Amino acid sequence: MRRENLLESARRLKQPSGQSAEEFGSKREHLVDLQNRRMERRADLTEMIGADNVEMMRDNHANHARFLESIFNHHNPEVLVDTVLWVFRAYRSRSFSSTYWAAQLNSWIEIFKTELSPDCYNEIYPYYNWMQINIPVFNKLAEENPEVSCSAH
Repeated sequence: MRRENLLESARRLKQPSGQSAEEFGSKREHLVDLQNRRMERRADLTEMIGADNVEMMRDNHANHARFLESIFNHHNPEVLVDTVLWVFRAYRSRSFSSTYWAAQLNSWIEIFKTELSPDCYNEIYPYYNWMQINIPVFNKLAEENPEVSCSAH
């Protein structure tokens, strides 16, 4: 699979309603706090993120939530794909393993199930599902040309 295939699948994601984007945004900081606490309790955290990378992980969670909030407000498949590819490349170079991404996304989903309204959850879940099922593709593309940027973004 290539970047173009990821773009094609990202184009099929439906932009959440303004109400869901607003709900996500209003709860974003609380969601990030819950995510950080959940991930920091994991016994396998060091194996997933490397030594001395907890602050970097926290920054990733905050940046992730801000970025997704912007995508929920302004769906842009190219920005979504290229940013996720950039993140995979950047964090791989800092000792984050591929298992971190699955653990992180699973944790977000579990938090969303209890913290977001059913309508909001149902509208943003497809983005998280899309990221989860494409982890192997993102890993592969990140490994192929780690020094090459994805686009002009």
